[in-house]
This record gives sequence, structure tokens and C-alpha cells, in this order.
Amino acid sequence: MEQKEKLYKMKEACKILGLHPNTIRLWDKQGKIKVVRPQGGQRRIPESEINRL
Repeated sequence: MEQKEKLYKMKEACKILGLHPNTIRLWDKQGKIKVVRPQGGQRRIPESEINRL
């Protein structure tokens, strides 16, 4: 059975990483991090990316 990875909202990821939301947006745009965009279109950051950073 496939287990889904935890996805963090932008605000949660910023708090964990100590980064400004604009930094995460820029890194997403530059391809430095992988983000997921569910149907609503808002960025979700996978736990694996948070751990990698």
C-alpha cells in the first residue's frame, strides 16, 4: 500500500525552515526545490524537501 508523504502549507514550511515565503517562491521558480500544487493551486512543500533543506 502506497503511503502519502506529508505536505506542508507555505506558512508551516516557512516557520520550520526560518525562511520568508518569497524565498520559497523564488526557489520554486528557479527549480531549487520541488513543490506540489493541488487543485487549489497553492504551493505545498513535501516533507522530503523540508528535510533536504
